[in-house]
Amino acid sequence: MNFKSISFYLGLFCFPISLLSILNILYASYFDFFLSINAYLITLFLSLILGTCLFIYGKNANKKINFYEQLILIISVYLFVSILISIPFYLSNLKINFLSGLFEAVSGLTGTGFSIFKNIKYLDPTLILWRSSSQWIGGLYFLIFLILLFSNKSFNFKMTQLTYSGESTFKSEDNIKNNILKLFIFYVILSFIFLALLNFSGIRLFNSLNLSMSLISGGGFLPSDNLGNIIITGFQKLTLIILLLLSMLNFFLIFNIFNKKILLKNHNEDLYLIILSLILILLVFFNKFDSLDLIISVLSSLANSGLTLLKSDLNLSLYFLLITIVGGSIISNTSGIKLARFYILLKITSSEIIKLISPNSVINRTIFSSENKITNENIKISFLIFISFFLSLFILSSLLVIDNIGFERSFKVSILTLTNTVNSEMYGLQNFNFTNLLISSKISLIIFMIIGKIELISVFLIFKKLFLKD
Repeated sequence: MNFKSISFYLGLFCFPISLLSILNILYASYFDFFLSINAYLITLFLSLILGTCLFIYGKNANKKINFYEQLILIISVYLFVSILISIPFYLSNLKINFLSGLFEAVSGLTGTGFSIFKNIKYLDPTLILWRSSSQWIGGLYFLIFLILLFSNKSFNFKMTQLTYSGESTFKSEDNIKNNILKLFIFYVILSFIFLALLNFSGIRLFNSLNLSMSLISGGGFLPSDNLGNIIITGFQKLTLIILLLLSMLNFFLIFNIFNKKILLKNHNEDLYLIILSLILILLVFFNKFDSLDLIISVLSSLANSGLTLLKSDLNLSLYFLLITIVGGSIISNTSGIKLARFYILLKITSSEIIKLISPNSVINRTIFSSENKITNENIKISFLIFISFFLSLFILSSLLVIDNIGFERSFKVSILTLTNTVNSEMYGLQNFNFTNLLISSKISLIIFMIIGKIELISVFLIFKKLFLKD
């Protein structure tokens, strides 16, 4: 195992936390929140020291790491960076223990949105900004993992090659630095676009900033106790609908529009997602609540944000939970099983049925009517992901039931954990208290929030490599 190379890359992932610390120090200084500066100074120095030590340790090693080492790197990033992010929570005047701080940090970094804090509006504004920043950096990290690491040809269980629509050279191993720079620049530009649209709709700048970081990353942290305190007017609701829709589509859709490379055949997955969204909205359109609130809830579930304006789930919590399982585009910050995998399984199942009825039929194996073909490997991986999701759901639900929170709530929280979706009112979990959970339950949720992002199959692959030698 090439631990030196892993430590080299891990050190690089620590440095952005230093930048976030500096931004919070500047914010705290400008608005006279001097009591919280020390926590961010400690985070700044620790992230710099840890990052530098890891960087120097692996500097002279072979920088090329194999598929299994990449998986270990990704898990290490989620654990190490979460520890750094947890420091301001632990050192705040809220008197929380380290595990609770780590829980909040992992929830932010994975874009889940579970929180141990109540009455968010009374939190230190710097801490609110730090929570949102953890989502933003987590979203950026995941896209880097998705394009540069999860696209490994050894075992491409993310199947990005089926819906990839960026530049053909973007995934070239020889241009990793340039690729990360392009990804970062576009992510920042898109974040500013989200911020500008929210602020233009009449939302105050601080709320717009925090909400834009949540939406771009598919997260669920809010700068207020509920979304209704921020989104009030019809225009603001329409703006939120547009941003939720963009957040669940292929990350490179807007990128290609800006570069005038947009072709419908390259974004058929996005077209299918839009059609699915319309169908899901129409299925419950005639319920007795605001139609814009309904659209927000459906898109938010599909985008795995979980943000809602509904005051009650109106017995639709199971419906919204099922939507979260579907998830959005393969190349996005959404979690869940993903629409493309459902599409593959349904198409192959229907094809097998047709072959039984008419053996001489010619079977079309294209995905989303594009030029890309569904291979046997894609079918196997889709089936494995489907099975591993429900296996994870069973394991986590069983662990949470021990905490005496009831089977229904354990089941709902498990689905939201694996889809990295916040526990909002539309799921009937708005009053769920994570603070009072057992230590074992918090640790289980931390582990499965990470698994929700990287998927259980990656853990199995690591165990196979480490303990089942060929």
